[in-house]
Amino acid sequence: MFSDEIEGRVTRITFFNPSNNYTIAKIRTSNDKQVTIVGNLPALNEGESLKVRGYWKTHEKFGEQFMIESFEFFNPDTLEEIEEYLASGNFEGIKKSLAKKIVKKFGENTLDILDHDITRLNEVSRISKDKIEIIKNSWNDQREFRKAIIFLQNLGLNSNLAVKIFSLYKKDTEAIINSNPYRLLEDFPGFTFNLADQLAGQLGFTSVSRQRLEAGIIYTLRRLSDEGHTFYPSHLFTSECMRFLSTDYDTLDNALCDLKAQGLISEESSIDELTGEYSSAVFLSEFYYAEISIRNKLRTLLDSDNGFSDSVLKDLSLYLENDDQIILAEAQKEAIKAAFKNKVVVITGGPGTGKTTIIKSILFLTQRMKKKAVLAAPTGRAAKRMSEATNHEAKTIHRLLEYVPTDRIFSKGEDDPLEADFVIVDECSMIDTLLLKSLLDAIPHGASLVMVGDSNQLPSVGAGNVLKDIIDSETVPVIALTEIFRQSKESMIVLNAHRINNGNLPLLSNNEYLDFQFLQLPNSEDVLGKIIELCCSELPDNFGFNPLSDIQVLSPMHKGVTGVTNLNVELQKALNGSDQEIKFADKTFKIGDKVMQNRNNYQKEIFNGDIGQVYLIDNKKKTLTANFDGRLVNYDYPELDELMLAYAISVHKSQGSEYPVVIMPIIKEHFRLLQRNLLYTGITRSRKMVILIGTAEMLSYSIRNNRAVKRYTYLKERLMGL
Repeated sequence: MFSDEIEGRVTRITFFNPSNNYTIAKIRTSNDKQVTIVGNLPALNEGESLKVRGYWKTHEKFGEQFMIESFEFFNPDTLEEIEEYLASGNFEGIKKSLAKKIVKKFGENTLDILDHDITRLNEVSRISKDKIEIIKNSWNDQREFRKAIIFLQNLGLNSNLAVKIFSLYKKDTEAIINSNPYRLLEDFPGFTFNLADQLAGQLGFTSVSRQRLEAGIIYTLRRLSDEGHTFYPSHLFTSECMRFLSTDYDTLDNALCDLKAQGLISEESSIDELTGEYSSAVFLSEFYYAEISIRNKLRTLLDSDNGFSDSVLKDLSLYLENDDQIILAEAQKEAIKAAFKNKVVVITGGPGTGKTTIIKSILFLTQRMKKKAVLAAPTGRAAKRMSEATNHEAKTIHRLLEYVPTDRIFSKGEDDPLEADFVIVDECSMIDTLLLKSLLDAIPHGASLVMVGDSNQLPSVGAGNVLKDIIDSETVPVIALTEIFRQSKESMIVLNAHRINNGNLPLLSNNEYLDFQFLQLPNSEDVLGKIIELCCSELPDNFGFNPLSDIQVLSPMHKGVTGVTNLNVELQKALNGSDQEIKFADKTFKIGDKVMQNRNNYQKEIFNGDIGQVYLIDNKKKTLTANFDGRLVNYDYPELDELMLAYAISVHKSQGSEYPVVIMPIIKEHFRLLQRNLLYTGITRSRKMVILIGTAEMLSYSIRNNRAVKRYTYLKERLMGL
């Protein structure tokens, strides 16, 4: 229910952003009051009449404003208003002089004639057939738009979402929604099944309609893929869908058969070799075929001639041994040889085991051999780290494959492969199934793939567990690095990371000058207070660390006193006293805030996980500018949902990044998510200092809990069938 409703005529458009229809305008109400309205109002022009629903808000600088949640246009009443409406610039071909002639000719019937018999414009003097056609098309476009917006708003959708839907479906909006409202689930990420159900109910769809059942099955599989699964066991999936859709087995089975016939889902059956039991798995077809494609591509690589003889490999070893800049352990030499001997190799190991040195050595040798090597990583932060460590350009996998965001496809693939002899990819634990499939598609014939990563870190955010599955299949050459090098042995961070990974408690000391500290505090409020104290005074004053650029707080959860959300609110209060701010939904951004991009934006060339600082806020234009490593990136108001405060971030969001200092709460309120690989991942993000804060009980529990959340994937089994 909206809190208020006003109507009036637009007297002035103060601001309009055509990319998102964000509008600030003045309207004059029937009681002659001038009101400022703010919201998404497409195709609005001065002189138009409209009714808006929403709520009042007082802006500290611009005073009282009416925030729009819904709107509808209505036709002007008087001849003067009709003339002004036609001359507003909203209709191509109609200028002020022609608007005057049209209204003079047709009077009060003007709008009705334009709606139903627009060819009568030929009765107006000095107007050509070509111009009538232009006016007709423009008028019809506007009519279709307004008709669609009214239709969608009558279904209860807000104006912003209604505009997005019309922008995709155009004149077919009403027909598409009427025939299948569940299509919105596929076309608009974030659209919920409950909302689609509400629309469907208003349009007469039943709970057992074909559209609902099929959409519910796909929606459930997508939700499970968001949890990391590429498939789900049939018996569990059936139970899940019957509960979710409130339907019986036979009805659900019929819908499953229809989806299989359409090729949207796939089912695979097998017999467990240990138990002899028959099992079946349900896949979204994109994951089913992606796993098969990965298996086939790896098979092709493994079967390829390596092109490097034993004598060449021996020469490579001599090059490395004679180079004073590179000192290698035996395991590192074996990894380098494996990279040249095999067309695909996995190099895995924890911190301090020399993975970066191996990458640099491979680059050194490819340059001597006049071979082209390209470097890539899953995220922008990881690619930047790779570039800095190797002094060689590294790209995100998406940039390497030339992703086209408008079409959601990669330019590079089987038909247009990469120009490279070696493709070296770091942080491979972060690569999901669909991304690996796309990467393998683009590997040219005869090239080598070197996959580098730490299989003990958290798996990818996307579906799959590809690095671990490849290693566990024992079908691809794997070099596991275990030796910690001298300089790393001096780091308590590295030593304790390995201890934790092996299931042992870290070596602890309260000596404030050690790089690994554990501060025991009993409850969430005490932990929160200590985190603020560390960030604001102790670490800056005692060690010179900058709270924004050097210190990163990591939390296992988003909710709770020491969850990401509340930590950001409290740290913003403590660290940023700026009064220049902009509010978006439940977030407040201030100049100087530490912020993170939370999704890939290829147009802006800014990527999920990139951290920057708010540089400029323009409340009049409703824009924000952030500084990402010296590059200024502008955000229009609706784009602010791509930003989040980053004084604290989740451990998952930290993957692929490194920070001088990591502070991490380990307390009972995080009990549900505390596990060994999460703790290990958080610790290994730090270069200089780790501070864990919480209880010994929860630290011990985290290390003992090595039961990683089960991900249903079938890649390992497919590879074992090579």
